[in-house]
Amino acid sequence: MCVGSRKILGFLQENDAMSTRITRRRVLQQAAAAGLAGWAVPNVIPSGVLARAGRVGANERIVLGGIGVRRMGGALIRRAFARFESVRIAAVADVDLQLAEAIGQPLDRDATLIGDRYIPEQPGDLSGVVPYQDYRRLLDRQDIDAVIVATPEHWHALPSIQAAQAGKDVYCEKPISLTVHEGRLMVQAMRKYQRVFQTGTQRRSQLEWYAACMLAQNGCLGKLQRVTAGNYSSPWDPPELPAEEIPEKMDWDMWCGPVEPYPYHPSLITGSGGPTWRSHRIFAGGDVTNSGSHWFDLVQWGVGADDSGPVQVWTQGDPFDSRSGRGPQIFMRYANDVLLECNANAVPQFIGEKGSLTIRDGRLVADPPELADIPLEDLPIQLYRSTNHYQNWLDCIKDRQVAAADVEIGHRSATVCHLANIARWVSQHTGETGQRLEWDPQTERFTDSDLANEFLHRTSRSPYQLPETI
Repeated sequence: MCVGSRKILGFLQENDAMSTRITRRRVLQQAAAAGLAGWAVPNVIPSGVLARAGRVGANERIVLGGIGVRRMGGALIRRAFARFESVRIAAVADVDLQLAEAIGQPLDRDATLIGDRYIPEQPGDLSGVVPYQDYRRLLDRQDIDAVIVATPEHWHALPSIQAAQAGKDVYCEKPISLTVHEGRLMVQAMRKYQRVFQTGTQRRSQLEWYAACMLAQNGCLGKLQRVTAGNYSSPWDPPELPAEEIPEKMDWDMWCGPVEPYPYHPSLITGSGGPTWRSHRIFAGGDVTNSGSHWFDLVQWGVGADDSGPVQVWTQGDPFDSRSGRGPQIFMRYANDVLLECNANAVPQFIGEKGSLTIRDGRLVADPPELADIPLEDLPIQLYRSTNHYQNWLDCIKDRQVAAADVEIGHRSATVCHLANIARWVSQHTGETGQRLEWDPQTERFTDSDLANEFLHRTSRSPYQLPETI
């Protein structure tokens, strides 16, 4: 077994000085050279389509707004984007106005978590940031070029779509959607309004995973047979906690948004005294979407399914337990016959006829060792390369290029999460496991289960409905 590789790590280090993204033209040239004329996402966008709208001058600062500034949202503003000299944070919005008003104040250690790393440095310049309670007022501002959406999951789709309609580029935390239907509308909106979109799946910009997916996609493991990932818990149905008084500066009705009004309890937001919103099926997809959004995204990348997804999903074991969120083991199969097996190991492992690859403690682990000695620069399929997820988005805003975790990629990876939850919910309704649900990634419908199709879309309450069409 080999940890790292002088050749691979040397290649990555030597190329750190290169641009944070590979241009669409270069990717298409490399794909054509490899005989991959049909290779698509994220380069399915017609040439120049993003260049016609919303250009920020090369020497101009990008003006950003933040929608949702608790924990991850606040950390992204304070510890990530505010520290770029090319950025000015103009405004933030949060239904908890007290949070928005305090955006310039120091945070505790928990709130400085960015991806997998704590960022100890002082926050960037946040002087003059205007706080709003209603994000729509932020979107009305003509001086804001782009927004960061870091709300709870049930609030990802609508502000992202409205931001696109307002001519603003979008960085959206994962998962980008609560349902498959929401995700497809988001893709349509970004394409129609020619927006640069980045999904908050930062491992797309980690060099170790870039190397692993390069080797997997190029057949260096032989025929790829299966990929393992975590058997994450689904959202469950916690009992309602007694309603408490809504804080003075909290717009709780807007926090509920598209969901029917729910009794206020601080644990829904903070996790203190009860389960958070992430455990509630009406608000989120549980750990399947929380952790799975990262790991299933890498599965999609390594399998080469950024523009499609699995074609089968099924469960095995005891039926789903709505009291705990635990459920049967999830399996999926891709059109190229690669099996996705969700087990106890959260970090994906790619297993082929000639060996396996994974990442352990931030290092590439290859078995047999010689797999890690393959020069990446000589491989025919060259994947999109980004070395900094945040800088990549900012660069693409200025250059009007497609970002590393484009909206179609974010949607397809979120869909894998949704398929996992749906398979469990179907098993809960039928009381059985083992039924193979046939999924068509082109029509984004199940071909053999009306019950499963019922979970692809949710109704929203007024006035927070998604548009029927884009």
